[in-house]
Amino acid sequence: MVPKPGDVLHVGSDASVQFGGDRALIFRVIKVCDRPTYDGWIWLTGYSLDRTGKAVDRREIFVQRAGLRMITPAAAPATGRIPPSP
Repeated sequence: MVPKPGDVLHVGSDASVQFGGDRALIFRVIKVCDRPTYDGWIWLTGYSLDRTGKAVDRREIFVQRAGLRMITPAAAPATGRIPPSP
């Protein structure tokens, strides 16, 4: 998996041992860094999210791409806006 900005990922021990157990993150990617790394590893910049999806901490993490799990986005909440008429 190659993440892209906007993706929401589960980052657990499969991605890096530092995210095992209760240290796992739900992470929204804002940047995929292009600096060279070990094969299969990647630097990501983004926000750790709380249970409601609110960003709580900006972080840069170094993880194995194969260990990242995409989280299916929930339906967007209603905004109260009325769509334009055709």
